[in-house]
Amino acid sequence: MADSGPEGRRTPLSRDRVLRSAVALADASGIDAVSMRGLAQELGVVPMALYKHVSGKEQVIDGMVDLVIGEFEPPDPALDWRGAVRSRVLSARRAVLRHPWARQAIESRTHRSPTVLGYMDAVAGTFIAGGFSPDLTHHLMHALGNRIWGFTPELFAEAPDPDRGADPPTVEAQQAMAREFAERYPHILAIATAATGGDLSRVGQGCDEQFEFEFALDLLLDGADRLRRDGWSSLHRRPRPDR
Repeated sequence: MADSGPEGRRTPLSRDRVLRSAVALADASGIDAVSMRGLAQELGVVPMALYKHVSGKEQVIDGMVDLVIGEFEPPDPALDWRGAVRSRVLSARRAVLRHPWARQAIESRTHRSPTVLGYMDAVAGTFIAGGFSPDLTHHLMHALGNRIWGFTPELFAEAPDPDRGADPPTVEAQQAMAREFAERYPHILAIATAATGGDLSRVGQGCDEQFEFEFALDLLLDGADRLRRDGWSSLHRRPRPDR
């Protein structure tokens, strides 16, 4: 049974064991598979036994998020602020990619646990230690948004194509599509042509998400460095046009 250890001894139930079982279940079957009943079945106990360690599913998911954050690797102390932030964020991304459900779980949280706050504090502290003012750091944290957790909304995210794997469009179909886009959406055509090297049959196959993630991260960090060197302050913002 799932709750038996060596020589058939029952492995004691604990909060950590419940949470790690939940992570394993989500890794195998997705976050929707995590329920108190499903966890109890995985652990070989009655559902009520879980409530001695967690108050319910929401607390389980909070704990699962904490475990994923625990996999984020701290940066090398020898790195400068830019390298340290980049290292933290890319480590977060590796952890989230290992646990595909984690993005949905992180986005769903309304409660910031000490683990969540500790990680956010570490990222902010890296900026401040690098010479950024708390004011500028505040706005950079907003600009980075979910990138600090290793993911970001995709501009061209699409639902799975049921026809994926079918025969590629003919040359005539590609040419017809290009003519239509040249007339109606010329700038999107220019982007698609650049992204596919002119092979429009590759449109819809998706972009290199890792490259795009690192490109956006580096763009933000480059801009942050410029603002830091310029001594930027939110007190010097230009008034809005509607004021």
